[in-house]
Amino acid sequence: MAALDGRILVTGGAGFIGSALLWALNGRGRTDLVVTDVGRPAGKERNLAPLKFSEYVEAGEFRRRLAQNPAAFGKFSAVFHLGACSSTTEKNLAYLADNNTAFTAELGRWALAQGARFVYASSAATYGDGSAGMDDKDPDLARLKPLNPYGDSKHNFDLLAQREGWLDQIVGLKYFNVFGPNEDHKGDMRSVVNKACGQIHATGKVQLFKSHRPDFKDGEQMRDFLYVKDAVEMTLHFAEGGIKAGGLYNLGSGEANTWLSLVRAVFAALGREPHIEFIEMPEVLRDKYQYYTRADISKLRASGYARPVTPLAECVRDYVQNYLVPDKRLGA
Repeated sequence: MAALDGRILVTGGAGFIGSALLWALNGRGRTDLVVTDVGRPAGKERNLAPLKFSEYVEAGEFRRRLAQNPAAFGKFSAVFHLGACSSTTEKNLAYLADNNTAFTAELGRWALAQGARFVYASSAATYGDGSAGMDDKDPDLARLKPLNPYGDSKHNFDLLAQREGWLDQIVGLKYFNVFGPNEDHKGDMRSVVNKACGQIHATGKVQLFKSHRPDFKDGEQMRDFLYVKDAVEMTLHFAEGGIKAGGLYNLGSGEANTWLSLVRAVFAALGREPHIEFIEMPEVLRDKYQYYTRADISKLRASGYARPVTPLAECVRDYVQNYLVPDKRLGA
């Protein structure tokens, strides 16, 4: 039986990847979806407006009711846990430990008890600066040293799931640099594509951080950029067709591209000549900055995911021309 035969829960469903997942599920004809998130501020409300789902429950209320009665919301075939504080600059350790680690543990334990497929967002931030590798096949998770409290909070649940013996039954997704429609509400955590489009309209140019390592020229720091439409297809893969794969999986394009390549693609999508200015990186970021990330997605491919990854320039063009310029959301 496919894991998506019954009702589906999506936490963080009003957010970036969560609302994109709802959009992809709607595209499959699914509307029997229960959505949770923290309130419904204007930006997130716009994400949800074009989408179809059966019930919305505020995240705190959902957690309280579930603690009081595990059967409060009935049975689910799949739980996509995408709700978390994703700010890499958040300093409230108690909040991150409760929201990102403890609640994930509560939800995972509950999903396993009712036989629901549990797919949750881990993070590529758990890899830290990458010096310990970015290998999703290596079981020695303790070797990883995240660079910030957010990464720690995600890493701590991965470690807990491993200790509890859950990782052969659940799936943790290490998203790399995801960008695309429905991220407008993220403020300073928006992608460079989103920010660059605004900068170009306002000033005609884009500012990028200078490099502070001699082995990387300015603008040639590299990231694995993944379009959100590809990210949600990869996510749904782990709950469709009866797939039983468990464990941690890198989700990325499998390629590393420079910030220059990304920004030039934004200029091209807008039909403008590139005008790029390099600025000093803030001191607070210098010792926490990743200069190179690339997802090895061979484990994802080995699990049966066969879709090609959309080329970067095509992703940027779709995002800029069909969503940013007309100010549209997925499904609108």
